[in-house]
Amino acid sequence: MMQDNHSIIIAIDGYSSSGKSSMARQLAKTIGYRYIDSGAMYRAVTLYAMRHDLIDADGTVNTAGVINALPDIKIDFDVNGDSQSTVLNGENVEREIRTLAVSNHVSPIAAIPEVRHALVKMQQAMGKRKGIVMDGRDIGTVVFPDAEMKVFCDASADERARRRVAELQAKGEAVTFEEVLENVKKRDYIDENRAESPLRCAEDAVRLDNSSMSIPEQNQWLLNLYNSILSKG
Repeated sequence: MMQDNHSIIIAIDGYSSSGKSSMARQLAKTIGYRYIDSGAMYRAVTLYAMRHDLIDADGTVNTAGVINALPDIKIDFDVNGDSQSTVLNGENVEREIRTLAVSNHVSPIAAIPEVRHALVKMQQAMGKRKGIVMDGRDIGTVVFPDAEMKVFCDASADERARRRVAELQAKGEAVTFEEVLENVKKRDYIDENRAESPLRCAEDAVRLDNSSMSIPEQNQWLLNLYNSILSKG
């Protein structure tokens, strides 16, 4: 990891399936920073809750049970070459946390204030030395409000659903466009309207609507912005 006196914190927020994670991961690789997927951390807590029967069949969350379990939930990231996996209590759960089942429950879990407080504390500790790219919903507004570079990603709900379907089907998961679109819209609503650190574009963030951009175009746009900010520093 290349870090020097010019290392900064890069916060990339946005809606689900807006491309922020792939952009953030690629930028971190290009510039030699550490990449932190904050969304994966909330997914890991959700998976823990599902495995420990803290979410009922109708989607009702046992909030008290989740809060009480937080001290027992340890989350880390395992880097292997160009890939990064999420580790929950010593187990690689990268594949499990990306399923639609977890997606359907992650927003209610992420809306629990105590969950957010616990994970924000972990995320801030990860960024103490700077030289990181972190993506999520509240990185530029809550986790790192003083980040030197902030980006807010967006794309139409239909486009984001199409991307998510392609991603899930590539992993062998049988999903329909309709159910994924419903999940995207539901998560948008919960993320925007939760009482605790709702999804917002930071006032000093640069907005990017990448609905009609290719992946190489997105990556180049982000790299250009980074170089521009660094040259001014």
